[in-house]
Amino acid sequence: MILGAHVIISAYGFWLPNDPRGSWSDFVAAWELLKFGRASKVTTRESVARVSHDRERRRAAKSALKYKPVLFSGPQARAIASGFAQAADEGAYRIRACSILPDHVHFVIAAHDRTYEQITQHLKSHATRWLLAENRHPFGAEPKTRGTTPTCWSAGLWKVYIHDESHLRAAIRYVEQNPAKEGKKQQSWRFVVPWAE
Repeated sequence: MILGAHVIISAYGFWLPNDPRGSWSDFVAAWELLKFGRASKVTTRESVARVSHDRERRRAAKSALKYKPVLFSGPQARAIASGFAQAADEGAYRIRACSILPDHVHFVIAAHDRTYEQITQHLKSHATRWLLAENRHPFGAEPKTRGTTPTCWSAGLWKVYIHDESHLRAAIRYVEQNPAKEGKKQQSWRFVVPWAE
């Protein structure tokens, strides 16, 4: 039985599909990135963040992006949280932990009738609306494409299913402690519904 999932969503430019450490992508959609190689798909569900790699190649690929990689500020993180709260209310999602970091977001969410892909899209959509409404969207000053502001999110998500309570506790603890790894304070969001053991 699946109790939930640990989900990671990335800001634009955080983890490229042809990252030299590997990625979970099947293809490189942007021509400007393709010259740095094809998608570097890996099959492991373990993190490859600490894998030794060519950092200069990774930086060069990021510099070829159409837009500068997104780094959310504190006020932008609060706008994202407001969007997440609205989506969580609408979808009756039980988010057990959430950390909104400058270039990616971790959350642990209980099992739901919707897929994690649908839930993630719902969360991203509302976060984007709040960023735009508060004039805090990272690409708010960029020219619109077909009347739309460029997305500040990478496509897709990374997820690990949670099958037992010990894994659930570990995932919640990991997400709650994640900001400290970047020298930031632990976060507390009103949409998080603590898990009662």
